[in-house]
Amino acid sequence: MKKKASPLGRSLATRAIHGSKLHAFKGPVSTPIYQTSTYRFDSSDDAVRYAQGDSNVMVYTRYHNPTTAEAEERLALMMNAEKALLFGSGMAAITSAVLSVVKTGDEIISTPALYGGTYRFFRDILPRHGVEVRYMNPERPESIIDLVSPGTRLIYFETPTNPTLNVVDIKALVAATQRAERKVVRKIVTMVDNTFASCLNQNPFAFGVDVIVESGTKYLGGHSDLLAGVVAGSKEFIKGVHTQLKYYGGSADPFMSYLLYRSLKTFELRVERQNENAMALAKFLEKHPNVNRVLYPGLSSHPQHRIAKRQMVDAGGNGYGGMVTIEVKGGVKKAVRVCDSLRVAVNAMSLGGVETLVSIPVYSSHINMTDDELRNHGVTPGMIRISVGVEGIDDLKSDFAQALR
Repeated sequence: MKKKASPLGRSLATRAIHGSKLHAFKGPVSTPIYQTSTYRFDSSDDAVRYAQGDSNVMVYTRYHNPTTAEAEERLALMMNAEKALLFGSGMAAITSAVLSVVKTGDEIISTPALYGGTYRFFRDILPRHGVEVRYMNPERPESIIDLVSPGTRLIYFETPTNPTLNVVDIKALVAATQRAERKVVRKIVTMVDNTFASCLNQNPFAFGVDVIVESGTKYLGGHSDLLAGVVAGSKEFIKGVHTQLKYYGGSADPFMSYLLYRSLKTFELRVERQNENAMALAKFLEKHPNVNRVLYPGLSSHPQHRIAKRQMVDAGGNGYGGMVTIEVKGGVKKAVRVCDSLRVAVNAMSLGGVETLVSIPVYSSHINMTDDELRNHGVTPGMIRISVGVEGIDDLKSDFAQALR
């Protein structure tokens, strides 16, 4: 597939590798690790400048760090954002971004199918802050208009969803939000978790979304060796999120920032291969007699395949992502047997790494949920979530074939 250039005329791969430094200059090719908690002042004048609001003065790594700043610059360029902010985990990014928007008495409208950690934050923590979360019908984005109230401040969603890989029509959701804004005569922030798609396969900003949150632990990191989260948006919005970072303390560690910076250089190569392997494995598993159904946005059998094609591939993305979810015959007991029988794929809770990982949602991402909540999320006991890696595809097919026997 031909790679589309950014508005700056540079491909995503070039932005990820070089950032803004496409010129000759002296210094290291690789960004150093500034493993320090604090910084020397030339004189107390630096402290005065910082106290007067000069953010360029380095003070403390919880506030800012050169290694982290370099990774943030690359992320912003890759995600087509004015600015990006790096956190110590995906949940730190999500909670800080949300709390920068809402306060006591405010309301969030969300799609019901979410990453379990996000959903439990909405269910268990936000009510303590006096914030209500209401859930819309993702198949009817216009339902936002009926749900909106004077207290609505945020529309939150993810697409594709974890782990059911449902696809939300971003363009329709943004249009419905704009109509809702006219109803309440107020700006309502739209925020999307783009982790499953990644910026290689989906650009929500192109459809008018205000803020992107993403777990950098997953495809951006890509090697199952770091925890990170990113929030991307306008400079003004990120300034507000940075206040949350400083006081809630979800700052990125400099060494993690370096590992992420390093990983971004191979991001496109890795995710392209994961796209290819996921499509091939999904097609293979769809024909297996011991599989009830395969959920993958790239399959024509997927309920929202046309939407996925329009907002991912046709809009300039490279594919449908590396996540495949299957439902095996025999329920959770058979799902356990399949996961325990795999020899190439790894039975572990995470996703986005170069190695193929499998997990059972009712025992991992969606634990501590009632049967009704699982139904609302579309999660069934026999589901296995597969994060497809970059191994040889024939090895993966053979591995799943023997495990499903």
